[in-house]
Amino acid sequence: MVLAIIGLDASGIGLTLPILPRLLSEVAHTTELGWRYGAFLSLYALMQFLFSPVLGMWSDKIGRRPVLLCSLAGATIDYLFMALAPSLSLLFVGRAISGLTGASQAVASAYISDVTSETQRARRFGQLSAFQGLGFIGGPVVGGLLGDVWLRGPFVAAAVLNGITCFVTFFLLREPARHHRAAEQGGFLNPIKPFRWALSIPSLLPLLLIYMVFTLIGQVGGTIWVIYGADQFAWTPFWIGISIAGFGLGHAIAQAFIAGPAAERFGERFTLLAGVFADSAASVAVGFATRGWIAFAVLPLFCLGGVGFPALQSLLTRQADAQNQGRLQGVLASLLSLTSIVGPLAISAVYFASRNRFPGLVWVGAAAMYLITLPSLINLSAKARSVTAA
Repeated sequence: MVLAIIGLDASGIGLTLPILPRLLSEVAHTTELGWRYGAFLSLYALMQFLFSPVLGMWSDKIGRRPVLLCSLAGATIDYLFMALAPSLSLLFVGRAISGLTGASQAVASAYISDVTSETQRARRFGQLSAFQGLGFIGGPVVGGLLGDVWLRGPFVAAAVLNGITCFVTFFLLREPARHHRAAEQGGFLNPIKPFRWALSIPSLLPLLLIYMVFTLIGQVGGTIWVIYGADQFAWTPFWIGISIAGFGLGHAIAQAFIAGPAAERFGERFTLLAGVFADSAASVAVGFATRGWIAFAVLPLFCLGGVGFPALQSLLTRQADAQNQGRLQGVLASLLSLTSIVGPLAISAVYFASRNRFPGLVWVGAAAMYLITLPSLINLSAKARSVTAA
C-alpha cells in the first residue's frame, strides 16, 4: 500500500513538470525567465531541506499515518491553489508549500523500516524507488498532453490524484506496530536538531558521506542529459524522450528485481561496490562517446549502477533504533534536497565552462567523485551495527 502511495505521489509531481516553464512565462508576462525558473525549482528543494527532518521527527512522535495524511491533504490543496494562482508571487508561495508538505518519501521510507526486517530492507527500498520511478515515467507524459489542452490542467489533475490517494490512505493504510518514544522531547520545529543527532552517531557519519556523494552524482544525468544529448549526439526531442523513458523503465526493473535479491545473496557492501563500478563505467563511456548509440548501449549499466542505493539505505536504517527511523529518513531527505539545490548549479556551471573543449568532463568527473567514497565503502563491515538514540 505504501509503495502505491509513493507511485501516485510521484505521478502527481510528474504531471506538472512539462508545463512549468510555460506557466511561469505566462504569469510573469515574459519569455525570458532568467533566474525565475531556477529559483522556482530550487525553492522546493530548499523547503524540503528545512522541513523533512521536522516532519520525520513528527512521524516518530505522532505516527507515520497522520503525517502521510497531512502531507497528501496539504499537497491536494496546494495543487488547487497553484492551478488558480494569478501571479508569479503566489506561484512561488504555492511552490514553498509544496516543499513543506512533501514528506511522503521520508515518512514512507520510515514506514517501510517499521514493517520490514533488516534482511529484507534493501529489497523493499528498491521496490520503493521503482514505484517512484514508474510514477515519473507516466506523469510527465500525461501532464504534457493535458497542458496542451489547458495550461493549468496538470495542476488540477495532480490535485485530484493526491485527493484520491489521501482518501485511499485514510481507509486502507494502518499505523505500523512500533515502539513509541518513552519521553516527550522538544524541538520538533527545530530543523537543526536531527542533524545534531545524526552527527553524534560515529557509525552513521561515513554512510552519510557516501549518501551525499551518491545523490550528488545522481544529479548529473537529471541536469545535463537533455542538453548533452542534443549537443554531442544531435538528438531530437523524440530521441531524448526515448532515452529517458528507456532509462526510467530499466531503472525501475533493476530496483525492483535486482537490488534486493543481490543485497540478500551477496551482501549490502558487495552490492554497493557493484553499483559504483557499473555507474562509473557507464559515466566514463558516455563522457567519451561520439555516437548516440553508445549512450543507448550503456543505459543498462546506468540502471545497474542504481542497485547500490537501496543497499545503502538498508545499511543506514541499521544505524538508528525503531524510535528514530522517521528522524533518520528526515535527515536523508534533507540531504537529498541539499544536493538538489547545490548540484544542478555546480554541474551546469562545469558543463557550460567545458563543453567547447571536452563536453564529457562532467561525466568523467562524476565517476571520479566515487573515489571519495571508496575508503568508507571498503571498510564497511559485513554487518552494520545498530545503535540506540542519542
